[in-house]
Amino acid sequence: MAKNIICLYLFDTTKCNVLKKILPIFSYILHPIFISMYATLFYLFCKDDIFTNQEKYYVLFQILIITILVPILFFMLLRSTGHVKSVMIHETSQRKIPLVLQCFLYILLVKRSIIITRYPELHFFFLGALFSTILALVCSLFKIKASLHMMAISGFAIFVIGLSIHLQIQNPYWSALLILLTGVVASSRLEMEAHSPNELLIGTFIGILPQLLFLYLWL
Repeated sequence: MAKNIICLYLFDTTKCNVLKKILPIFSYILHPIFISMYATLFYLFCKDDIFTNQEKYYVLFQILIITILVPILFFMLLRSTGHVKSVMIHETSQRKIPLVLQCFLYILLVKRSIIITRYPELHFFFLGALFSTILALVCSLFKIKASLHMMAISGFAIFVIGLSIHLQIQNPYWSALLILLTGVVASSRLEMEAHSPNELLIGTFIGILPQLLFLYLWL
């Protein structure tokens, strides 16, 4: 009996150690910088018959440049000048410049690239992301640290749920997966001790609210 209890304890301990090593990986895979690309891929996948392959590649290339490569290059510049220490941007004071840049990049997207007449649902997703970023910037100005990871993944989850309803996709697994990933990201941020539960809630709120408000315009 005692031997069985010891075995169960060792098994649970090993399992916990494995989870602790795996969870932080999700903070990198689901980093806010990649969410725009994931959302665009999902959108193009759902509306596969509407766009040509050439147009899809063109849209993805724009998203890659504007939402991933430009922020990475800008981050490297900020890091070299000492304005940012980590890709996770733990300090609230270091978030202002990257968030301002992100606002301008989203404005560029909704004004020039992801226009409402051609990509209405994706246009409103990026518009919601813009307002979420503005709210995160306001929070940082008042020295309130909101989880940018939770802001991004929760906004993405609402977009996936809304698009599934809008296109009448008879597949609940995408929505369930995003809800699950939202919880995984929250656990990952807690495991890395990057945020408190309140900061995760604030990030989730400012990620969900704009998406819900814009949902009424296209759903």
